Amino acid sequence: MDYDFELEKAANEIKRLKAETVCIQLADGLKPEATRIVDYLEEKTGAKIFVWADTCFGACDFPQLKNVDLLIQFGHAKWKKPYS
Repeated sequence: MDYDFELEKAANEIKRLKAETVCIQLADGLKPEATRIVDYLEEKTGAKIFVWADTCFGACDFPQLKNVDLLIQFGHAKWKKPYS
């Protein structure tokens, strides 16, 4: 199945923040796409991309990381816009 990971958007955000080290966290069912995502983001940004290999149980399950400039979490569902 093809997923739209919005990789161009992610690459633009990495560049905007001048992030040098980025961790990506994927829902378990998306982990097979990790190498494709890493290859794309490293090529487009020059940043070092790491993959969080532990489980991910949703948006509230994010790792506490040191020495990482940015965490990008990929899941199966879109975020809804917050209420105003």
